[in-house]
Amino acid sequence: MAETLKEKTARGLLWAGINSGSTQILSAVIGIFLSRTLSPADYAVVGMLTIFTVLAVNIQDSGFANALINLRKPTANDYNSVFWFNILTSFVLYAVLFASAPLIALFFRQPCLTELSRFLFITFVIASFGISHNAYLTKNLMNREKAVISLSATAVSGIVGITLALAGKGYWSLAWQQVTFNSVTLIGRYWYTAWHPSFRIDFAPVRRMFGFSYKILVPTVINTLSENVLTFIFGRLYPVKDVGYYAQARKWELMAHSFMNMTVSQVAQPVFSEVNEDRERQRQVFRKMLRFTAFVSFPALLGLAMVSHEFIVVALTAKWEPAVILLQVLSVSGSFAPFYILFQNLAISRGRSDIYLWCNVGQVVLMLALVIGLHSFGMTVMVVAYAVFYILWLLVWQRVARRLIGLRLAETLRDILPFFFIAVAVMLATYYSTLFIGSLPLLLGVRIIVAVALYVGLMKLLKVKMLEESWAYLRKKRH
Repeated sequence: MAETLKEKTARGLLWAGINSGSTQILSAVIGIFLSRTLSPADYAVVGMLTIFTVLAVNIQDSGFANALINLRKPTANDYNSVFWFNILTSFVLYAVLFASAPLIALFFRQPCLTELSRFLFITFVIASFGISHNAYLTKNLMNREKAVISLSATAVSGIVGITLALAGKGYWSLAWQQVTFNSVTLIGRYWYTAWHPSFRIDFAPVRRMFGFSYKILVPTVINTLSENVLTFIFGRLYPVKDVGYYAQARKWELMAHSFMNMTVSQVAQPVFSEVNEDRERQRQVFRKMLRFTAFVSFPALLGLAMVSHEFIVVALTAKWEPAVILLQVLSVSGSFAPFYILFQNLAISRGRSDIYLWCNVGQVVLMLALVIGLHSFGMTVMVVAYAVFYILWLLVWQRVARRLIGLRLAETLRDILPFFFIAVAVMLATYYSTLFIGSLPLLLGVRIIVAVALYVGLMKLLKVKMLEESWAYLRKKRH
């Protein structure tokens, strides 16, 4: 019997969640060990290069992965065309960045960046060989296979990073970790994908998809700039140690909200595309995914904000304590990040990559103006301004959803605010009820246990349908 859309979505969310959750837990364990071993300066120099690496990944993809996923029935020739485009673009980009390495080092006043960047930029060249394969896995909702790939790559790269860190290799351990992760990921994608590239190169499909893909590329590049602009600015304005504190805070916040981002992104576009011819049904599906996202994202990220001090001091040691306030602020804004994934994929599924483009352009231009205008007030003020603006810009995306599927603001607020207020109440109750505990390790453990118990208990007491459906589906999978 063929799966219904509801069953397919639930299965996709389950495996996407397993993928994201298991990977993030393993990444956290590896990250704790590396953070205790390495210095803030080690994280800073690698963090300064992130914007270049991610931008290169965006450009080499050029939105064609999304274009493939959005096609009703992409052919082998479609995948092959995008495959060769990605590879050729990546080699050109690497040559440009290789030549620019001394200028990057000069800008940040860090001579070591010349050699480090030329090595680290190999990561996006490796990744280019697997972009089409990842689109194939996503299009076919093969999230179980993606979970295996991600977990394997995280484990192997973590072992490499830890081994080199123990050997005293400093920031090189982080660089090798990234190169290894991309290499293992590539092998896994080839192993699980039924489609494989051929040497019969035809760029006609790429030309046909360009009208859609460039509207994905431009805002994706702009999003990358907005997400990494603070590290870039801080790298120029502040001492390398301070940049390391921000990079560490950003890393853990990203790791936390990436769980939801990865879960939602692996399911949203394929599912939205499947129902894009029925506006009312798509609105119902979208609202249900809003509720699921709020149900998981708010307690996870607001919980991280609550335990930030204990977590950093206990897990990473007191040398990272200046990163606490930055992690708290970023965690609050990060709790809203997965909603962006939903709204953006909705626009893409409706074929409105133009809206996706201009919403992101407007966001980044205004955000940059705000942040740069406040640079004289210091790093913390800049981060707070970034976080507040990030949350408020969701109102613009809400207007887009109303235009595309008739989703009213009252409906959106009704779907997400109950989970937000319950999560806030749980975290406040947990925080104040555990203040008497003096031992930081004990406090960390007790706060996590109490917060989880309170949140789940309130969900059951209030008979929240999302919790009931999640348990029902998990019980069904066990039988």
